[in-house]
Amino acid sequence: MSFFGNESNGVGWSGDSYFPCFVVDQITDECMALWRDWGDAQAGYNFKFGGLKIGGGLLDWWGYVPVRIINEFIEKVPNSTLDENLKRTRVAEARFLRAFSYFAMVKRYGGIPLILKAQSLTDPEEELFPPRDKEEDVYNFIISELEAIKNDLPEVTASGDLGRATKYAALALKSRAALYAASIAQFGKVQLDGVVGIPADKAKEFYQISYDASKEIMDSGKFQLYNQDADKVTNFKNIFLVENNSETIFAKRHDSSNGLISGGNGWCVDFFQCPRPQGWNRGNFSAPYLELVEEFEYVDGTSGKLDRNKIENGLWTIEELWGKKDPRFFATIYTQETPWQGSFVDYHNGLLLPDGTIETKDSYNGVLCKGDQDMEGTNFGVMKYLKESHDNMAGTESAWATSDQDWLIFRYAETLLNYAEAAFELGKTNEALEAINQIRDRAGIAPLKSIDRDKIRHERKVELAFEGHRYWDVRRWRIATTELSHSFSGLQYILDYESYTKGEMKYKLKILNNIDGSSSVPLFKEENYYLPITLGRTASNPNMVENPGYK
Repeated sequence: MSFFGNESNGVGWSGDSYFPCFVVDQITDECMALWRDWGDAQAGYNFKFGGLKIGGGLLDWWGYVPVRIINEFIEKVPNSTLDENLKRTRVAEARFLRAFSYFAMVKRYGGIPLILKAQSLTDPEEELFPPRDKEEDVYNFIISELEAIKNDLPEVTASGDLGRATKYAALALKSRAALYAASIAQFGKVQLDGVVGIPADKAKEFYQISYDASKEIMDSGKFQLYNQDADKVTNFKNIFLVENNSETIFAKRHDSSNGLISGGNGWCVDFFQCPRPQGWNRGNFSAPYLELVEEFEYVDGTSGKLDRNKIENGLWTIEELWGKKDPRFFATIYTQETPWQGSFVDYHNGLLLPDGTIETKDSYNGVLCKGDQDMEGTNFGVMKYLKESHDNMAGTESAWATSDQDWLIFRYAETLLNYAEAAFELGKTNEALEAINQIRDRAGIAPLKSIDRDKIRHERKVELAFEGHRYWDVRRWRIATTELSHSFSGLQYILDYESYTKGEMKYKLKILNNIDGSSSVPLFKEENYYLPITLGRTASNPNMVENPGYK
């Protein structure tokens, strides 16, 4: 199930031991890909600029090989000599994985053929070359499967079975899938006689299913928001570093054995995303946009949007800039003066001299004109999932793919966010507000006094940043053509020499517009709400129609 590696398309070089697991974030309004001179690092990111066409190549996952294996398993295990309880549990796990496979495909392509038995070459031609089922029917299959198997899965897993599906993993998938279907019905349009799109009158029904599944998880008492550390920044970081914590519903497990060199199960998040020092003198692979930074409010609940004209005038300390930000900002993003491995991250690029000029080369009176970080990007990096103790200097053989943090596929905060969104769309505004305020209270930020659709979406954007949700969210809300089709920016820090000599670091700030490149404007086209089936697949199956807009 390669998509478990944050939608990457395989294992090893194609999975979360290498660049593909970061693509789903880099094609959104969250961040850019910073390693501009490396083709592999740019491959997925390049689709961001209107490049997704009928040939595909972005986030592709046509999962009928694992589906066939699962179908064979489901058919053969009941006739085995295994213990009856074990057979029931394992078949339920397989059906969960099959439902997840179809969800991974339907959210990419819309309706796809539902193949629920292992095919044989002697099967009728209409079964071997099936047409695409309707998108609504695929979602209904996923939801019905999860409801059918949930009580055959354990409520909790033993320590030796961590990473296997539970009843609540099934409910979490049901909550997410139904929410996607509901918003596609509400905001999308039906095309190809329902092969893509869901009738608008089905939206409330799907919202109710999502609401009920989320509430069943909430009412179980099995999970709660992680809230063990007094310091709110540390607490939010530890959601992603403390394994099997109270918020974890379903995770892809990792260990520290090298995921490339020795065939182990480590992944590359620390080595690729950390600040320098780093073995290749790189790191900071994903560079968050200033626009995302501005999404993080201040702790009193006021907007985090900067007065860009104001900040480009005068001098500013980091405390004045970011000091009162939502603690999730510091746990999600690093920037100038972020503490790191006994020192701090230094992005300053330029030295403001007493005469008002800016020196950019070498040093001035012993003060370096540039810091030690990569300044070709936004001057922000991704802190979420980073383990500060990881050795990022040891090189490929021992450090590259050895991160052991589990990847959280479902966590309780998403359940609350799903619940809030579904509740709001069903007219249950008080329940939506209460769920959102649970998340804000854990974060250490002022509660909301009222709720609306934009506030729910904002909270989701901040809470789930860099967890692989944003791309799918703006697609299902049908706002990607606006949200992902404009230029983004970064921020340059220029150190003030006189302040520095007086023991206080102040900075002149400069907005870095069109940070992806003056000729590279992000563009999400209308047809990109669905990935292309591709010419290869439609050519091999004459009954397979292509998605609208691809020629």
